[in-house]
Amino acid sequence: MGAAVMGLACASLWLVAEATVPAAAATAGEVVRCESEDLRRTYCAMEAGGGVDLVRQLSETPCIRESDWGVDGQGVWVTRGCRAEFRARGASSSASRHVIRCESPSGRSRSCAVALRGAPVRLLRQLSSPPCRFGESWGVGRNEIWVARGCKGEFEVGDRDAGFPPGPRLLTCESKGLIKRTCGTTIDQEVFLVRQLSDTACEEGRNWGWDEHGVWVDDGCRAEFAVQ
Repeated sequence: MGAAVMGLACASLWLVAEATVPAAAATAGEVVRCESEDLRRTYCAMEAGGGVDLVRQLSETPCIRESDWGVDGQGVWVTRGCRAEFRARGASSSASRHVIRCESPSGRSRSCAVALRGAPVRLLRQLSSPPCRFGESWGVGRNEIWVARGCKGEFEVGDRDAGFPPGPRLLTCESKGLIKRTCGTTIDQEVFLVRQLSDTACEEGRNWGWDEHGVWVDDGCRAEFAVQ
């Protein structure tokens, strides 16, 4: 009887352990969210043979490669409170990137740690009302992105050798209450309107445009823009 109970207990333990293992590892191109709870190390199964990119940091604690996250035979691992989304590159990927959110609380300066190693950084999307302007309210250090003066944004870190992935980035910008608004982002070449979302007609030069600080809209214009 005791042997039967012991066998049942062992089978139950085996089933619990098996349930914690994902049925299949994420393949190239799939995005996987991996979270370290209570500062513990957590594994998330991925096909990591072609490399893995951190595409979006979700935690306030930093996610620095080989310190807070990394890759081994089991897939991607995170620890020390790192919470982020990862994507397996695949053998043909040429440029890696990831996005980190950094914000200036109550107008104070803040440093967000990130392992740059010479990689380029650009403002992907301004999330605050106070403007995010390079050299004024945000910038880059040796292994950090810093923000100040109330700037809150998502910053894209490109590949040190290949730069940023090709193609435009989509940005939605809205003029609320007929008030002019600037949606901060880094513009390398040009901006064009993809889809108008407001009843008010959006006409370039009259109620929308762009400059070195980002895309601006006015007089009720709301639209989706492609940023080159």
